[in-house]
Amino acid sequence: YHPAPLSEKTPTNTFVVEISALYKLPVNYSIASGDEKGYFIIHSSSGIVRTSKNLELEDFPVNFKVRATDSSNAAIFNEVEVKIEVIDENNFPPVFPSSLLEERLPEHSPATQIVQLEAQDNDTGRNGFLTYGILNGHGLKFRINETTGVLYSTASFDYEEEPTEYQVVVYAEDDGIPEKKRGYCTVVIKITD
Repeated sequence: YHPAPLSEKTPTNTFVVEISALYKLPVNYSIASGDEKGYFIIHSSSGIVRTSKNLELEDFPVNFKVRATDSSNAAIFNEVEVKIEVIDENNFPPVFPSSLLEERLPEHSPATQIVQLEAQDNDTGRNGFLTYGILNGHGLKFRINETTGVLYSTASFDYEEEPTEYQVVVYAEDDGIPEKKRGYCTVVIKITD
């Protein structure tokens, strides 16, 4: 048996799987081995396995054996393995060290690197894997490397003819399960004369 993975936030007494032995007489079900930390309980007559306490991600996967025993003769039994996996929930959004940055860019600069942005995410694995993007690029005057978080200008600016300040809203997004989470940072770019 390999039921669907459980969330690390699964409440106690949640249905996990139903074990069913084919036998002409009633059987008693029990967890024979493998669940040393006691995460699961089984109903002796229905074979329904439920969680018995909060799941600790680092203890999984857990492989345990369920035994079906002839209810009138304990010497007659069979065992089956049950594999339970737990999914790490996406607990944390990405966070930038500062939600507001100010950068200066001289007018007539060619397309150039403006600032390296770096967010942190306290999740591990996919839930902590970040990509970067821009919510508003001011007509494609700015771009960001989605992997490194480096913000670039894509053209030169004219201090006299164009706005002298741009607010670029950048986000970091994790690859979380069941949902992706975002953190934001506003970069104020002042064009200097």
